[in-house]
Amino acid sequence: MRLGIRLLFAFFLINGIAAFFVLRVFTAEIKPSVREVMEDMMVDTAYLLAELASEDLAAGHLPQGGARSAFARQVERYAQHPVQAPIWGFTKQSLDYRVYVTDAKGKVVFDSRHEAEGQDFSQWRDVARTLRGEYGARMTREVPQDDGSGVMHVAAPVVAQGRTIGVLTVAKPVRAVQRFIDRAEHKVLMGGVLLLLLSAAVGVGVTLWMVWNVRRLRDYALSVQGPALGEAASAAPQPLAVPAVPGELGDLARAMDRMRERLEGHDYVQAYVRALTHELKSPVAAIRGAGELLQDELPAADRSVFATQVVQQSERLQRLIDRLLELSKLDQRHHADSPGPVALRDCAQAALAHSQARAAQRGMALVLQGEGDSGPWEAELVTLALTNLLDNAMDFAPPGSTVRVELDGARVAVQDAGPGVPDFALPRLGERFFTTARPGGERSGSGLGLAIVRRVMALHGGRMHIANTQPGLRVTLDFSR
Repeated sequence: MRLGIRLLFAFFLINGIAAFFVLRVFTAEIKPSVREVMEDMMVDTAYLLAELASEDLAAGHLPQGGARSAFARQVERYAQHPVQAPIWGFTKQSLDYRVYVTDAKGKVVFDSRHEAEGQDFSQWRDVARTLRGEYGARMTREVPQDDGSGVMHVAAPVVAQGRTIGVLTVAKPVRAVQRFIDRAEHKVLMGGVLLLLLSAAVGVGVTLWMVWNVRRLRDYALSVQGPALGEAASAAPQPLAVPAVPGELGDLARAMDRMRERLEGHDYVQAYVRALTHELKSPVAAIRGAGELLQDELPAADRSVFATQVVQQSERLQRLIDRLLELSKLDQRHHADSPGPVALRDCAQAALAHSQARAAQRGMALVLQGEGDSGPWEAELVTLALTNLLDNAMDFAPPGSTVRVELDGARVAVQDAGPGVPDFALPRLGERFFTTARPGGERSGSGLGLAIVRRVMALHGGRMHIANTQPGLRVTLDFSR
């Protein structure tokens, strides 16, 4: 299934479910809400009419058929009054209130329709609860099987001299407001359908926009791929311009462009290979020359010199290979691992122990000063970095001098007493295969030692600072973040 179809399906499913439940809640709440409002108004009406009927009921005028009851005559005139009232698009042409009054025993003494006079209503909920001092109301169907024939009854006590002498009930058929309910439900449904259609249109638009941008990214990715196996490089498609895509897709496009630049960095790869070839060329040539001379008859002293040269150049090749392997491993990692706190002093002592034999051969002293902090560092990598710094310092320091390792909190510095490096070369220290001349003029280094140190600091989120101290060079590793 294609991406656009999946997005549309998911959008319509979520939108449809949400619209169904929202519309159902709205339509389910309209009818109860209208009836609640109607009941609230009927309560006010019932209490008002009960207050008006109290004098006639207390004087006994209502039980006599209402002939001498002003309240009864007024209610009857109300029922016969013509009305033409436009209400929010509908015209009201009839007055729908029915009013009846019962005495303290629940017997009907007045009915505006003259249908229930003399009947016992004491068992009806509106009358019975009101006589007990509670709120009385009921909903009764005129036709038991017809839900639309319901009539709402709300009662109020008729009080005279502080006691309840009867009950006045106001009744109103629900059908009187049903047309307002139907219209409200119709509007809600139509509005919901319109909202659903608009949401669908938005969903289609968003889906088309998303699919269009994703296809642009796909086309761009296809344009930057290399030629297939056996295909000429000229046959590969030319890379398109980076698509201007907003948001996260734009970030992805820019990341793809950076990846393309790295993959297309042929100049860097060629320079790397040339530098590596140059570094390998000298020791290989020296070993080959010494080996050819050793095939001839030579004096013992000359044979010893050439044999020593073979061993030294072999060691140089070995160091180059070892450092290349170390640097390759570091390039594959993204961060340092630290199972627990690591003390910088322990790492410095391990590096000094590893370099002590070489220092003794050159008549140099290695000194450890200060106390370092402990932190979330990887001991093996920190030791590797310090060992490379010590090897570099011993390459440049004169025989008999002292190389100091100084600890200060989260910083560790290696200080030698050599000639330092030219100022123009300071910014390039740490580049792969970049070397400077040793004090004797030879260039025996590979330029990978400081590159390894820089990579170790990058994995720890630290920094490497290099400065001439006249005399000597000082390299400081700052592990603080």
